[in-house]
Amino acid sequence: MVEVRVPRGRIDKRQAIVDAAFRVFARQGYEQASVQDIAEEAGVSKQTVYNHFQDKQAVFSAAMAATADAVLADNLAAVERLRDPGPDLRAALNETAFGLLKICCDPRSSALRSLTYAQLTRFPDLLEVVQGRLASGLGPAMADRLARLALAGELRPCDPERAAEQFLALLTAPVETRSRMGTRKLPEDDVKAVAEAAVDTFLRAYGTR
Repeated sequence: MVEVRVPRGRIDKRQAIVDAAFRVFARQGYEQASVQDIAEEAGVSKQTVYNHFQDKQAVFSAAMAATADAVLADNLAAVERLRDPGPDLRAALNETAFGLLKICCDPRSSALRSLTYAQLTRFPDLLEVVQGRLASGLGPAMADRLARLALAGELRPCDPERAAEQFLALLTAPVETRSRMGTRKLPEDDVKAVAEAAVDTFLRAYGTR
């Protein structure tokens, strides 16, 4: 079978367009953004954008999916802290929780959520593209770490998937409320307080000590 190699420059240019598109959509919204705006942000011609994407809708879908993948990768890296929690489980959970919330509250993640909510009517599959990616990746990863902790006797025996869902809900629900759905920047002390409160509640339910 002959392998077809895509030129590196073409891949890089497509990525530059996708990254630029998300910045433009986050700044201007879907309706106000134009392909010309995206081309200028990416430093390419308008025709180059059309060489890679059929229309603005296709650029938008690609930008949202790519950003969701990047946010997921950051979340998975934060959860890795629980692979080897060390002797202080509470400290490891606090560090993980704070890391997840910092990602949740950063401008990129906030813009991703805002664009998703704003464009659901126009793009009904957007919730699956964005939330589906995050849920199908982060939930199982967290469940895996919690299952390992339960097997090690650090947590009481539990349904790890349910425990993961509850842990993540304890983090995201208060932040969504306090930040007014991501429209208000939270001070770092507030983010830490939410993280620590979530961990405290979680350990009261699932802790063994």
